[in-house]
Amino acid sequence: MYITRIRLTNYRSFKDTALSFSKDITVIVGPNASGKTNVMESIFLLSTGKSFHARIEEEMVAYDEEIARVKGAIIETDGEKVGTNLEVVITRGTITIGESPEKVEKIARKRLLINGVGKRLVDFAGTFKTVLFGPQDLGLVTESPSIRRKFLDIVLSQVDREYRRASLSYEKGLRQRNKLLLGIREENLSRSLLLFWDKLLIKNGDYISKKREEFIEFVNSQPPFDGHKFELIYDKSAISETRLQQYAEEEIVAASTLVGPHRDDFVFRVKERESKRVKEFRELAPYGSRGEQRMGVLWLKLAELSFIESVTGEKPTLLLDDIFSELDHEHRDIVFGASKGQQTIITTADPHYVEGFEKIEKITLNSL
Repeated sequence: MYITRIRLTNYRSFKDTALSFSKDITVIVGPNASGKTNVMESIFLLSTGKSFHARIEEEMVAYDEEIARVKGAIIETDGEKVGTNLEVVITRGTITIGESPEKVEKIARKRLLINGVGKRLVDFAGTFKTVLFGPQDLGLVTESPSIRRKFLDIVLSQVDREYRRASLSYEKGLRQRNKLLLGIREENLSRSLLLFWDKLLIKNGDYISKKREEFIEFVNSQPPFDGHKFELIYDKSAISETRLQQYAEEEIVAASTLVGPHRDDFVFRVKERESKRVKEFRELAPYGSRGEQRMGVLWLKLAELSFIESVTGEKPTLLLDDIFSELDHEHRDIVFGASKGQQTIITTADPHYVEGFEKIEKITLNSL
């Protein structure tokens, strides 16, 4: 499966722009602030239904516009070529009626469509699969646990509909349970009101944790990378009736659920040395060099590519957003090799970084 074209209407810096992509390698070249990352964001949006870039989704609507559209044509390559049209419509929540600015109507902030038919996120995400690698991913080693949890959710939501459903249900249940905890603290509500939400969080949380653990086990099964043996250590926050009871008083004081996969994390480690009696791993966040941290993330991204293909039988589209400036020559060569296995879309401000590629299609963006 690969994307053949995309049309952006009132989307960030693009008023009405259509772009076409090779089924092999497409390079988008342009100076900084030419919209390269915005194009990558729009492709990722068609894959996951979410942005990797926006703080709030209405940021993707062009200034002084009310509605933005991203439409993409996807080709399935299993046997006969079958086309699928994906569309994401983003709004500010209202639309002006007629010419009077005072007459407005509330509308959905986001609509997801497959072949013109509205879909829920649980049915839309993962139709078209991608792996994104950009400079922000280097923060997977050193930034907050929420970044790593988001990464796990993006990977698993693309390959597992039940994971998408469990995640959405868990997030909704978590919000409701936290509201009740606040009500118990502030309004002396009965603690029995928590029972329904406890069961919902335990059921969905168990599934989320199980699938995260399976993914991390797959990653850790990958061979040494560039002479280094990396591994991920899953710091799981298990949720159960016993653990919820254990933290019952603390949760009421905090008005927050203190255990569960919303508090999961994982740690990057690299093997330091090995002898007959000593096998020592060193954590990359506090003790790894910048180069080792880059290698650790590249190792994880290549494992992500393999994981999606192993689970779904489909090769995801690889999105490389201005990553070559962050890598040395040797590791660019590794990425070059990985890029030849599936559709790859690359952005760069310096075309010299991709001189080693053959049979590429080029898109040039000018400064805005």
